[in-house]
Amino acid sequence: MVTSKNERIVNLVVCLMSTRQFVTASYLRQNVQGYNDPGQSDDTFKRMLERDKAELREMGIPLETGRNPDTSEGYRIDPEQYALPDITLDRSEAAAVAAAAAVWHEPSVAAIFQTAVLKLQAAGIEVASDDEIGITHGGSTRSVGDERAITALLSAIDVGRPVTFTHRTTRGRKTRTLEPWGIVANGGRWYVTGHDRDRDDTRTFRISRVVDVKAFGDAGSVQRPAGVDVRTIVDAAVERADDGAVAKIWVAAGRAHGLRRAALSAEPHRLGGPDGEAGDLLTVAIASRSGLRRIILSAGADAVVLEPEELRDDVIADLDRLIAAEVTA
Repeated sequence: MVTSKNERIVNLVVCLMSTRQFVTASYLRQNVQGYNDPGQSDDTFKRMLERDKAELREMGIPLETGRNPDTSEGYRIDPEQYALPDITLDRSEAAAVAAAAAVWHEPSVAAIFQTAVLKLQAAGIEVASDDEIGITHGGSTRSVGDERAITALLSAIDVGRPVTFTHRTTRGRKTRTLEPWGIVANGGRWYVTGHDRDRDDTRTFRISRVVDVKAFGDAGSVQRPAGVDVRTIVDAAVERADDGAVAKIWVAAGRAHGLRRAALSAEPHRLGGPDGEAGDLLTVAIASRSGLRRIILSAGADAVVLEPEELRDDVIADLDRLIAAEVTA
């Protein structure tokens, strides 16, 4: 599979930021995904690397060329020169930055970083620390969710104010009043948890279903109870939601074997009605939403999620992101 241009350049930047030494072209050729794709010639690699170096410089990335003590010429990016100067943010700006910064926890970016570091260390190259590079490892997420809701919730949590918001479900919309304690990522989604005043109980809400967040009341009127671990609360809530859940997925006749192997049952079914395409309706247990989504995506047009609605929406969103990535590559 050919690596996209954007992914290749990200791989290159992470590799060159992860070391204090100069990384040679031969090392990049052998170890950086995108420069070692099957069937890629040495001449193709050289042209590609020159274009990528020029593009990095055009973007203002401080690419340095130099020699190591063994006289081999190579490249590196100095994190100190790459870093932005001190920036002063107000409370709302800081909340927005906190939401956007979560992209560094996105699995594909984290995997690129970790793979680059391991390969550099294996090659005997001195690797900068995580703090020097400016990347924090932690709970991975797949998206920043609904930025407006996250920003409003973070602002309310920061000053200790309750919020109201509209919660969207398949049964309709309902206004909720919450004393928010924290925001957590789980399985590629963002969740907010806290004390639900309407039900007088601890509740967890998926942020992609939360709109029109409004803070009210006095600052400091909401405090997280001592000893409360919001991640534990969210993880338990997500596990309960998925316990025993199943998906209904149409698959084309004789296709999507990965889904067929995972199915609890299968029955003949025409997609869209009596005149639709022939296939089978599978009932599949949702043991892992992210894992099931990957299997569905690998089947391409041979699999269509019918239920539940949120799984179908997630798969459609995944497909939209893949299409957008291909268009911009």
